[in-house]
Amino acid sequence: MSAPKKRTLLGLLGATSALALLSGCSLKSNDISGLGFPKNTSSVNDTSLSLWQGAWITAGIVGVITLILILWPAIFHRKNDEKKGEFPKQTQYNIPIEVVYTVIPFLIVAVLFYFTATKESKIVDLKTPAQHEISVEGIQWSWQFGYPEAGKNAVVTGTPENPPTLYLPQGESVRFTITSNDVVHGFWIPAFMIQMQNLPDRTNHLQFTANKIGTFPGRCNILCGRNHAQMIFKVKVVTPEQYQKYLNSFKVGA
Repeated sequence: MSAPKKRTLLGLLGATSALALLSGCSLKSNDISGLGFPKNTSSVNDTSLSLWQGAWITAGIVGVITLILILWPAIFHRKNDEKKGEFPKQTQYNIPIEVVYTVIPFLIVAVLFYFTATKESKIVDLKTPAQHEISVEGIQWSWQFGYPEAGKNAVVTGTPENPPTLYLPQGESVRFTITSNDVVHGFWIPAFMIQMQNLPDRTNHLQFTANKIGTFPGRCNILCGRNHAQMIFKVKVVTPEQYQKYLNSFKVGA
């Protein structure tokens, strides 16, 4: 193999190795971002962040290897054939390679499916008792949040002009009952790595714990009509004491 070819091949392998090393660091370091998501904001982040990182790392490694497999014959074999003045040898099939190309993607999908199903079962867990209950109903084009433990009248209904605020207690688990009044909506809190569909003919459930005090944006992420862009809300995470005061405010106003 000539020196230029060796340098090119070493460069490609070096890029692959660098990506793998950086990928490994991203799983272990506590000082870097979660590939676009903050860490420890909610229990869903704690559950899903490693899955999110692993999926992107896997995609990156597969992409680099695929690129090398494409460039190698396109560059090196073409030069050899041009020098010889011969038409490249044509191969009808190669059973071992075709088996490998089938088995490897199957294994990748199977592993990702296993970890996705495992993580999802924790997020939609209905067996572990939650400390609080909140209902989330999507309506064209805003949101309605209900707090059953504060009574039947403990309901906050927003409008496109006046988006509602969803209050959550820090460090305490909340089970959400998610429904829709009309069409399909998407209950989405990006910072919490949470998305669950509001369906008009089915009730979905979600359970998580908010870990950090603060205000976070939320919105509908499924096109649901002409005012879809105005289906926004705020998530305000407060201390358990402040959350209890908020629930008591409904009882006082009743």
